[in-house]
Amino acid sequence: MRSTIQYIQNELAGLYHPTEISGFVRLILESVYDLSFTEQKVNQDRKFPEKEKNRVYEIVARLRNHEPIQFILGEAWFYGLRLKVQPGVLVPRPETEELVNIILKSGLQGGSRVLDIGTGSGAIALALKNECPYATVEGIDVSETALKVASENARMNQLNVHFYLRDVLNWKASNWSAYDLIVSNPPYVRESEKDFMEPNVLLHEPEIALFVDDADPLLFYRAIAAFSKVHLKKGGSLFFEINEYLGTEMKALLNEFDFKQIELHKDINGRDRIMYGRK
Repeated sequence: MRSTIQYIQNELAGLYHPTEISGFVRLILESVYDLSFTEQKVNQDRKFPEKEKNRVYEIVARLRNHEPIQFILGEAWFYGLRLKVQPGVLVPRPETEELVNIILKSGLQGGSRVLDIGTGSGAIALALKNECPYATVEGIDVSETALKVASENARMNQLNVHFYLRDVLNWKASNWSAYDLIVSNPPYVRESEKDFMEPNVLLHEPEIALFVDDADPLLFYRAIAAFSKVHLKKGGSLFFEINEYLGTEMKALLNEFDFKQIELHKDINGRDRIMYGRK
């Protein structure tokens, strides 16, 4: 195993941060050899068949091409759930786990009706359902590919969450329930910020789930706030993941739609990332 680890480290050196490479090593050994992190530590001298080594070589070659490790392995972990991911669907981020954590700490009730707008792989919706099983949770997206993946993730994790093909920018065209909580991690990266993004994101993840025009970076937030003003119950909660540079603008937007108790939370890296408002 030592030689396999050394191979991965040498091939990826200079392309990724050492901490990220260590994470790749753990995920590759877990996926290819079915070894837990503890087993990896105590089996350093174990030898592997050539067939399995070839799979390692393939994964490393794709990593050198900046393909996300989650797409290569076909899965990602999110809030304790194993989720299927594939090209065309946004890879769940640790920052979004923080959003889920704040929602749960806010006191999500068992009888609540929850809507996740722009659900993607279903990560937020499924995590909330898993942690609060008596809540009624729905997710919507404009991508049929994403909804197929989200539905498969619900089946795989045995979670009763329903997903629907709907466009929040055209929400008046559909019938809706009344919700106790609405959450969204919509596209919020401005086109002008592309130059600061990692190649694995730019080259392989869906632009429709990431980017907005600089001329109207709050497009989705404005539509969701307008939707929530009609379909969020009085006293209900609205949660967003936001662009770290637009916290002031987001506060003004929620004030414009008469939301109360507006709060802006920082993520683990100290960036303005999570917005809350009460109707």
